Amino acid sequence: MSKSEPTITVKTALDMNIVGENILDIAEYAIARHEFTTGTTLSPEQREEAIRQIRDALWKLVERFRARRKQWLAKLFGTADDIVKDVAGGS
Repeated sequence: MSKSEPTITVKTALDMNIVGENILDIAEYAIARHEFTTGTTLSPEQREEAIRQIRDALWKLVERFRARRKQWLAKLFGTADDIVKDVAGGS
């Protein structure tokens, strides 16, 4: 990119600190809901394992969402570039 070429900053759609907090909240909610609906209580070891597995699975989903976001951004910019070229007469 040359020094005269304009730049743009696209805001991040995800705040990873908030996502991390939400993931733990989701894990705790899922455990509480399971315990409520089954009338059972997970042992501390089961609780830790459930949280670990939920955290790992949800972070994988977040990473897939981030990759998909990059694809969408590329598509948005590509579409905008194509339109500008068309309007400018294909130059």
